[in-house]
Amino acid sequence: MTLAIRSLAVLLGLLYLFLGAGFLLNPAGSSADFGIEQLGVKGLASIRADFTAFFLVAGGCLVWGAIARKADPLFVAAALMGAAFIGRAVNLAQNGAHDGWLQPMIVEAVTVAVALIGSRILPAKKTP
Repeated sequence: MTLAIRSLAVLLGLLYLFLGAGFLLNPAGSSADFGIEQLGVKGLASIRADFTAFFLVAGGCLVWGAIARKADPLFVAAALMGAAFIGRAVNLAQNGAHDGWLQPMIVEAVTVAVALIGSRILPAKKTP
């Protein structure tokens, strides 16, 4: 079970690191994949900064927590993805469904579950 959770956390972390790198290196292309339209250089800068930060921090915390067997970074990833999930749920309730709405919510929910389960079973035992 521990190996499965660690592996899932690392794989999800790598996915988010890949997405973060995409927003850093190609914000216009990555934002289009997310249905986001940039408005000028300021919009491009915001997309590059904010989405890069979100995905790199979430991914880095998942990988770090899984490899180092530390709970704290996993809580950070769970909080970020939990907030994203809540935002999508609010949007779903207020604006209704759109094409492709379910997939990101499933990925976010799985990430929260993996991070929270991992935070309980991965911490290394402390020596007295």
